[in-house]
Amino acid sequence: MPLHQHHLSAAVGFLSYSKFSSVLYTMIAIKTTLVSEDLLQKQFVCDLTRCKGACCVEGESGAPLEMDELHEMEKVYPVVRDMLPAKGRKAIEEQGLYLIDGDGDWVTPLVGENQECAYTIFENGVAKCSIEKAYHEGKTDFRKPVSCHLYPVRITKYKNYDAVNYEHWETCTPACKLGASLKVPVYKFLKESLTRKYGQEWYEELEENAQALLK
Repeated sequence: MPLHQHHLSAAVGFLSYSKFSSVLYTMIAIKTTLVSEDLLQKQFVCDLTRCKGACCVEGESGAPLEMDELHEMEKVYPVVRDMLPAKGRKAIEEQGLYLIDGDGDWVTPLVGENQECAYTIFENGVAKCSIEKAYHEGKTDFRKPVSCHLYPVRITKYKNYDAVNYEHWETCTPACKLGASLKVPVYKFLKESLTRKYGQEWYEELEENAQALLK
């Protein structure tokens, strides 16, 4: 799914105009990030029984990787190799553990065009991350690429800040419904991954903004 990019103007909390949706909304400034209020207002809890792990399967490119994650991918591949289906191993052997996509970003390889990430495994018809499985089994301390851990939040890096946006995807409608029924906003669902990415102090400031906005 494409990342949504936004033009920003200086204002309290920052006012953003999306060239894709033509909708005005506010962004919250926290340290070197601008955070969409959607993270505080939208509700979301993954419902794997309904989506079947579609975020591992559908898309035009593999999972985005941070520069410091490239070495982690090199370390973890021997751990997960035997978990992968033959087509996943073949994709990695042919394309490499990671590659640069058409946008110039480091990503994981895909199995064929617009198919699943090469590190995907399937359990009872549900697509799952082999790296995360190895993590839960105590075989690695690398949870999975942080971009995957953060989904449905996407980060666009600019020169002086990160734009932190919630990405709405029709396939995740069951997750939106489950989140609404449980009353869990996106930022709470992603507490662990947002803290992993930006730190505890950053997350606490996000919580303060949420309490001020939603009270």
